[in-house]
Amino acid sequence: QVQLLESGGGLVQAGDSLRLSCAASGRTFSGFAMAWFRQAPGKEREFAAVITWSGRNTYYADSVKGRFTISRDNAKNTVDLQMNSLKPEDTAVYYCAADFRGHSESVYYSRDMYEYWGQGTQVTVSS
Repeated sequence: QVQLLESGGGLVQAGDSLRLSCAASGRTFSGFAMAWFRQAPGKEREFAAVITWSGRNTYYADSVKGRFTISRDNAKNTVDLQMNSLKPEDTAVYYCAADFRGHSESVYYSRDMYEYWGQGTQVTVSS
């Protein structure tokens, strides 16, 4: 089992930056692909960013590309999402997700491909 705990959400203004963090526990972290998804009110949960176990490969949704950066620290069992130039449409609950992939460098953006999920952290961007 893997437990994921997100932190760092809050209320910010458009154009501001925010950094989310996800702390993992329960299993060896380094073999897991880690991703961030988000869910706005009344909408389905959507993919935002993913990073492979090594940190060498990342992939972003078009809506966040160039503004968000995902990173990980395998020594600390954490994965972060740096969010810059935030927009009101970024308002959502942000979820950390994990799936064991061993040494695979493949990236997946379907939520069905992730086994473990955190409880989410709210990000609200005012205009």
